[in-house]
Amino acid sequence: MPKMSVGMAALVSYGADSDSDNETETHASPKNTDPDAIAHLLPLQSGKKTSLAVLNSAPEVAVKEDVMTGTHLDPSLKEVTFNPTYETMFAPEFGPVNPFKTQQMAAPRNMLSGYAEPAHVNDFMFEQQRRTFSTYGYALDPSVDTSQVSSSSYIGAVDEAEKNKGLTVFEAGAKKAEKRKKVKGGDASEIDSFLGPWAKYVDEKEVAKPSEEEQKELDEITAKRQKKGKNEEEAPAEEKTILHVKDMYDYQGRSYLHVPQDVGINLRSVDVPDKCYLPKKQIHVWSGHTKGVSAIRLFPVSGHLLLSCSMDCKIKLWEVYKERRCLRTFIGHSKAVRDICYNNTGTQFLSAAYDRYLKLWDTETGKCISRFTNRKVPYCVKFNPDEDKQNLFVAGMSDKKIVQWDVRTGEVVQEYDRHLGAVNTITFVDENRRFVSTSDDKSLRVWEWDIPVDFKYIAEPSMHSMPAVTLSPNGKWLACQSMDNQILIFGAQNRFRLNKKKIFKGHMVAGYACQVDFSPDMSYVVSGDADGKLNIWDWKTTKLYHRIKAHDKVCISALWHPHETSKVITCGWDGQIKLWD
Repeated sequence: MPKMSVGMAALVSYGADSDSDNETETHASPKNTDPDAIAHLLPLQSGKKTSLAVLNSAPEVAVKEDVMTGTHLDPSLKEVTFNPTYETMFAPEFGPVNPFKTQQMAAPRNMLSGYAEPAHVNDFMFEQQRRTFSTYGYALDPSVDTSQVSSSSYIGAVDEAEKNKGLTVFEAGAKKAEKRKKVKGGDASEIDSFLGPWAKYVDEKEVAKPSEEEQKELDEITAKRQKKGKNEEEAPAEEKTILHVKDMYDYQGRSYLHVPQDVGINLRSVDVPDKCYLPKKQIHVWSGHTKGVSAIRLFPVSGHLLLSCSMDCKIKLWEVYKERRCLRTFIGHSKAVRDICYNNTGTQFLSAAYDRYLKLWDTETGKCISRFTNRKVPYCVKFNPDEDKQNLFVAGMSDKKIVQWDVRTGEVVQEYDRHLGAVNTITFVDENRRFVSTSDDKSLRVWEWDIPVDFKYIAEPSMHSMPAVTLSPNGKWLACQSMDNQILIFGAQNRFRLNKKKIFKGHMVAGYACQVDFSPDMSYVVSGDADGKLNIWDWKTTKLYHRIKAHDKVCISALWHPHETSKVITCGWDGQIKLWD
């Protein structure tokens, strides 16, 4: 038997001693031991079984509990959200070392190609240097302090930079402009000395000039025009009213504002409307306006009176039932009246006209109560529908503002100035806590009452101007007449999103603010068009059901009576108001 080394002899004797003491341990295979690690355990002596102590050579690895409790700290962290102990911060890293990890892999990375440090560059300076480099071939070195500029501060064509004294494209352009100004005939900014590009072709002897008499006549005409325009702007038109019926009061002392009880007006709740039907024929024509009718409004709640305003500068009040007479004419505007609006009770109404005045009228007596103006043209006007805010109204103006007035003081109390074009419509939504406005800037904005910053702004590239907007009877939808010959439906609650399934087409309205309306039971949508036709769509299917030739000119407004199942009132630029059933 060959000689054994001293170490091997010690191992053999250790195995022999332990064999007698713990027989079961000798024959038991060690747990969690790799088969390759025990392959070398061979019997060194015949007839005796030996075993070696199992050594755990695996590296120390972080257990799940340590990671969850936060005892392990990632050395690459730049910020720690708790107070670690010294042992935690300076403990060795868990796990084996990656032998294939290069220095490049170990470096911190925040992008695909490596690590980019955050830096701020002024947009104008960057664009200036970029254009200078692409034009002249040189630019300032961003890594050099620009306060001490020298030839070494430039990159690229350094010789060119020295030649141009480091001028950028903007500085060079300014110098060329100065040279251009020094032209024959003086500086272009001095109008007196600059005769223009055609100066050398003009002979003063051949220029036609008016004679002394003609000049005197021209001056008189100009002075008259200026005086007339000035007087018109300074002084509002005189207000007066004409009563067209014999007796203003009946035998019980009730005026025409009293709702008639013998015509069968159904004043039940709008929540349970009767089923509506399509109107088929014309049953009455109200004629009295000499020019086109701009807008019509039904008396609040009952709808037994009709108010109309026209381009003939007049406002008229009509009966809807019985004889359907013209009751009263309100005269007080010097130019066309664009919009009118009742208060909640119908006892007063506002009118907005192109003479830049808003006027408050008494519906019963015809008296003008007060006037309001801010020297701009009002395009639309609305009372606040809340009962406790009936003294406040808003008007959309031609100068892009929505102006809020207090009737009691006659002063402006708020201005909503965010639109970029003239304001066309104002519609109150969400139980009168908010209102929606549309403008010539092709946008729709939603405002909280008395807060002059819009909290919702809707403007898509595909959108057109929407000069007429109507709220549905259930208060859930806004019907907007779009200038691309469509009626768009927006949700009137919460998000004000466009309902793409409800788009009504088939009529021509481009260029006209044709008013839209709903039937009381939400079955139909009605609108006039540029051809004078009354169009009726089905609400559910958006199908164009019916088209009636209503007016000779533009049919600007269509109203479905709130308490009638099939009565629609239309008005047009032919000066007529018609009732359909």
